[in-house]
Amino acid sequence: MRVTRFTDLGMRVLLYLHGNRGARQSAAPITVAEIAAQFDVPANHLVKAVGRLAKMGLVDATRGRNGGVRLSEGAGRARLGQVMRGLEGDDALIDCEGLHCALRGNCRLRGALHEALEAFYHALDGYTLADACDDATSHQVQRMHLAFRAVTTALQ
Repeated sequence: MRVTRFTDLGMRVLLYLHGNRGARQSAAPITVAEIAAQFDVPANHLVKAVGRLAKMGLVDATRGRNGGVRLSEGAGRARLGQVMRGLEGDDALIDCEGLHCALRGNCRLRGALHEALEAFYHALDGYTLADACDDATSHQVQRMHLAFRAVTTALQ
């Protein structure tokens, strides 16, 4: 199985926000532009992922001049399997309905793949966002953020 780029971006956003949570409790929210620059991805792709994360209640997003993104209260306790289910959606690994398949009705592949996907999500449910963002990850994110701020401040 391969995680979609959309889910990858959503998870990076969460890791970035979680990694910065301690150092930024009263600071302004982090902009989508900053996260996009840090991971060298188009900001419009991140906007879509942030929108989904906001609908899932994992981030608080504010538009406008002083806007940005913050990790929602309690998001660190979010189970990774649930987060990935929310980002990936409910699509099956194989689309038997959309294809004309001579094996339809006599194939167990779809069921086996569904079982494997559920096992994948179940394994991820054993971890929280906080588990995924250990001290080393948090320190790296904080270094990235400080370096980004230093460059943007120097350019102003």
